Amino acid sequence: QVPLVESGGGLVQAGGSLRLSCAASGRTFSSYVMGWFRQVPGKEREFVAAINRSGTIKRYADSVKGRFTISRDNTKNTQYLQMNSLKPEDTAVYYCAASPGVLPTTRYEYNYWGQGTQVTVSS
Repeated sequence: QVPLVESGGGLVQAGGSLRLSCAASGRTFSSYVMGWFRQVPGKEREFVAAINRSGTIKRYADSVKGRFTISRDNTKNTQYLQMNSLKPEDTAVYYCAASPGVLPTTRYEYNYWGQGTQVTVSS
């Protein structure tokens, strides 16, 4: 088990920034690929970003490339999602996830999930 807890969501105006954090419990954080997904009501949970175990390789959805940055600090068992130039269409519940795989981008390859944090971007 890898308990994950997200924080940092909230309400922001379009063009603004937020930083999400995801804290993991236990000593195995560095053995997992970490990812961020988001979901709006009535739609499937979609991939946002992923980072490999050492933090050297990152993947992004096209919709957030150039605006969002994923990072991790294995000494703190925490990953982050810096979100800049936010748009109303970024409004969603954002989920942190952990995977034993090789930088996957599909939600089915992530075994552990946080409870989600709401991000609302007003126009």
